[in-house]
Amino acid sequence: YKNKTRYIVFNLITLAGTIGGFLSADLFTTFIYFEIMSVASYVMVVHDETPDALKAAQTYLVVAVLGGMVMLMGLFILYTQTHTLVIDELYHTVEHLEDKTIIFVSGLCMLVGFGAKAGLYPLHIWLPKAHPVAPSNASALLSGIITKTGVFGIIVIASNMFLGNKDFGLI
Repeated sequence: YKNKTRYIVFNLITLAGTIGGFLSADLFTTFIYFEIMSVASYVMVVHDETPDALKAAQTYLVVAVLGGMVMLMGLFILYTQTHTLVIDELYHTVEHLEDKTIIFVSGLCMLVGFGAKAGLYPLHIWLPKAHPVAPSNASALLSGIITKTGVFGIIVIASNMFLGNKDFGLI
């Protein structure tokens, strides 16, 4: 198999990004690890270097980067309102805010960012393109781990920022 070493290295970087995202204590560190995971998994999608793989990997990277930038915008908004991104402090900090409208906007931005990773509709356009062209073990990693990290991020913001919020729950 060609470029086996490159594949193994980027597979390990993807896994390191995933583990870092799960173990991070604040949302900015989570964002950094998610972006590491995105770039490394891009290399695994494009691994075979066929025209279809290049096109699918480009779609994946565009969705991942745009989702990441929207998530970063949400993090900036959240930090300007709460002065913290520590996950354990978010619930109490957000609960004591008078106007939660801007926090809702921040949460929607983060939902887009995490949703791009999770493959939520309509951000799922990379999934049917990337899976058929990626090597089978990369496809398993994409569906088994990477999409679940996006779901994990959604659970983190839903349970730490919007616990009991009916409107966010409906979205």
